[in-house]
Amino acid sequence: MQPIDLLLLKPMQPSVMEALGRRFTLHRADLAPDRDRFYAEIGPRIRAMATGAQAPVDADLLARLPRLEIVASFGVGYDTIDTGAAATRGIIVTNTPDVLTDEVADLALGLLLATVRQIPQADRYLRAGHWPKAPYPLTATLRGRQVGILGLGRIGRAIARRLDSFGVRIAYHGRRRQDDVAYAYHPTLLDLARAVDILMVVAPGGPETDGLVGADILDALGPNGILINVARGSVVDEPALIAALTAGTIHSAGLDVFAREPHVPAELAALDHLVLLPHVGSASIQTRETMGRLVVDNLTSWFSGNGPLTPVPETPWSPPPRGIQA
Repeated sequence: MQPIDLLLLKPMQPSVMEALGRRFTLHRADLAPDRDRFYAEIGPRIRAMATGAQAPVDADLLARLPRLEIVASFGVGYDTIDTGAAATRGIIVTNTPDVLTDEVADLALGLLLATVRQIPQADRYLRAGHWPKAPYPLTATLRGRQVGILGLGRIGRAIARRLDSFGVRIAYHGRRRQDDVAYAYHPTLLDLARAVDILMVVAPGGPETDGLVGADILDALGPNGILINVARGSVVDEPALIAALTAGTIHSAGLDVFAREPHVPAELAALDHLVLLPHVGSASIQTRETMGRLVVDNLTSWFSGNGPLTPVPETPWSPPPRGIQA
């Protein structure tokens, strides 16, 4: 069988690159000195694409790849992929759900505790030699808090299960009420922010949630409020957050994601009472390896005639009727 040409937008971890290289003919956009010439030469041959969350896949790029059949995305979020344009062209988009759920939920709880109890700041205090001079100042607490979860999907539910063991009250907001959970549901995000003092953002990115957590939500969260974001930086209005933190409108924030990664606003970095992480929610060796295998498995399954393993809802796939070859 003739090798299948695959476009790789950005390099992935070595094990994934090696596995893809064994199964496909790789064409690396990141190494092309002239992207227009690159796409003009190889675009008509490309049948598959592997990409990550920070590499945009828009309608213009898809139009340069007339034979493209599938886009396999490394990560659970796929808001940088124009799934509408993909669906119009009959292109399947896959992501890597479930395999990173627990890892991100663990990180979210760690980020919450680190923010509330100022764990990184206390570590810096000790290392700077300040402890012999005076004890570290008292911090806020998780006791007596109510946590609101924006987005009670796979990861949101995993976070809620972990929070249950901490004895805090839990509420949530999403597109709809979920009848199989006992947590309090709030029909609007503003209602949720008024009812809680910790807001955990786990909603997907994209146009529908862009800037969803704005000044009004932060005002409602209040001066004891804490914002934790492990979703997408775009969900939070970053200038409004900076203003709220600077003015004391909310108490603090723990952020694993930012609007223009990997660039973090200097105003956020200058605030010592925050906890800022470089988008490491799923960044353990084991989880990233599992995610990479799912990228490869989606592509392999597709070209074996078995269909994609984890297509996103916007580009659904169902097997052809028995007796009709795909």
